[in-house]
Amino acid sequence: MKQYVVDAFAGRVFEGNPAAVIVAERWPEERLMFQIASENSLPETAFAVPEGDGWRLRWFAPGDEEVDLCGHATLAAACVIDRFIRPGGNSIRFETRSGTLTVERRGELYEMDFPAYTLKMLEVTDQIADALGVRPREVWRARDLLCVFDRAEDVIGMKPDMEKLKGLKGALMQVTAPGTGEFDCVSRTFGPKCAIPEDPVCGSGHCHIIPYWAARTGRTEFVARQASSRGGTLYCRLDGDRVKLAGKAVLYAQSELMVEDML
Repeated sequence: MKQYVVDAFAGRVFEGNPAAVIVAERWPEERLMFQIASENSLPETAFAVPEGDGWRLRWFAPGDEEVDLCGHATLAAACVIDRFIRPGGNSIRFETRSGTLTVERRGELYEMDFPAYTLKMLEVTDQIADALGVRPREVWRARDLLCVFDRAEDVIGMKPDMEKLKGLKGALMQVTAPGTGEFDCVSRTFGPKCAIPEDPVCGSGHCHIIPYWAARTGRTEFVARQASSRGGTLYCRLDGDRVKLAGKAVLYAQSELMVEDML
C-alpha cells in the first residue's frame, strides 16, 4: 500500500500542514485505517477510493477519530491524485461526510469548495479567557469555538492551557485577529480534544474564520495566514454559503506501508 506525505498550504517542505494520503482501489478495514493514522501521528491521514468518476474521501486523526471535514488533507489528496493517479485533469470531486467537495487546479494553487459555517455569538467568559491566557473581544461558535482579538500579536504570542481548553465547547479552538502587511487576517488552531495541541494550518477552521471577517468587513476575498510555528498561507473567498480555500502543496515523501497481509 503506497502512502504519500504532502505539506499543504505550503510553498516549500517543512511549511504548512502535513497530511498522509493513501489512494486505494478498495477500502481497507476500518480498524486498520485508525491504526495507520495513529502510527503516522500526523494531524490527518486521508484515504481516497474511486467512486463513479470521482472519489470517496475519508479523514482520520490520531487518537481513534474519524473527522467530518478537513481542508489540508483534502488539498493533499487532490495534489496526489493530480500528480500521480489521474494527471491532466483540472477538477477533482470528492464525496465526504460533509457532502460533495470539489477541488480545482489553478496554476500552482489547488482551490477547494467547502461549506461555510453559520456562527452563533456566545458570551466572553472568564473560563475562555483563562484557558487562552488572553481575553478575546468576541466569541462565536459553530463546529468549533472562534475567538476574535484586536491585535495580531495576541494571536501570534498566545500560549493557551491545553487542559483547560478541553473543558470548553466546540471541537477545536480557532483564534483570529486582523492581519498585517500582505495578510488580511491571522489565525491559530488548537485541538487538544483531538490529540492535536496545535494544528499547523486548518482549512476547515477558515470555514469559520472567513464568514466572520466577511460579515465584519463587507469583503469577500482574503489572504489568510496561519501563524503556527510552521506557518501557512490560504487564499480565501466567500461565495454565498460556500468558502473557496486555495493553497499550494509540496510532496515531502513517498513510502510503502507493509500492511498488505492485514487488508
